[in-house]
Amino acid sequence: MDAMKRGVAEVTPRLAEVEADVQGLVETHMETLLGVRFLASEYSTGPVHGGRIDSLGLDENGSPVIVEYKRGVDAGVINQGLFYLAWLMDHRAEFEHLVRDRLGVTAASQVLWSGPRLICIAGDFTRYDVHAVREHRRSIDLVRYRLFGSDLLGLETVASVSGGMQVARRVRGRTVARVADAQHASMVELAGAVDEALLGDGVHRVERKQYRAYQRLRNFACLCPPQRSKLLVYLKVDPKDVHLVPGFTRDVSGLGLHGTGDLEAPWPRSDAPCSLSSSLASR
Repeated sequence: MDAMKRGVAEVTPRLAEVEADVQGLVETHMETLLGVRFLASEYSTGPVHGGRIDSLGLDENGSPVIVEYKRGVDAGVINQGLFYLAWLMDHRAEFEHLVRDRLGVTAASQVLWSGPRLICIAGDFTRYDVHAVREHRRSIDLVRYRLFGSDLLGLETVASVSGGMQVARRVRGRTVARVADAQHASMVELAGAVDEALLGDGVHRVERKQYRAYQRLRNFACLCPPQRSKLLVYLKVDPKDVHLVPGFTRDVSGLGLHGTGDLEAPWPRSDAPCSLSSSLASR
């Protein structure tokens, strides 16, 4: 409030002086900004392929991630990224070796090759870029950046396409079949209700054996295997910032669990606060 009394000032958005400035900022804070664990910068693809991948990483669900940067608008950033993505799919053992060196044996054994991702970060994109990513069968995120003042960075998702959706649907079919055999049929309906509430524009579903993640660039919710009469949804919310309802929401930060998220919420509960359902649907 004291700051407001002193007045406000306009902060004009600007582009970086050079591409390396954006790359350095994102790589330093990659897990916070993108939900991706940083692996390598300017990674050489060898003398035959003759290229350097701007950034390599592994996201929250174990998907390999390539990040390419451009200072302004560059029509070649998507094709360049796809070129490197094709190289990556042909060099899986090399990537897993890198993951093993940086993150350990467990992370390397859980790499999700069905959902490799390309994230393009640039000053802007054209409508042709947006159309182009929708024609590809890969998971591609176009992210616009802006710098504000001397210490603020803004990222905005311009387009997001999940190339692994067909794989996810097939996996989901098998999961539903197992659930129907082992649990009451209502669990199938509940899983569909979660999809209906959480899936929307720019939201993708990622299937892993232990959980199903919902992400918009980063995970915001995870659905774990069903119990007898409810599903457990873990939300990317700081439990300290919400009012915990005894017997409903639970702080699970620091506990070992599948998926991501520190706030546990069973789905459904008839006396649950309606605000929780609303916040889920809006994410």
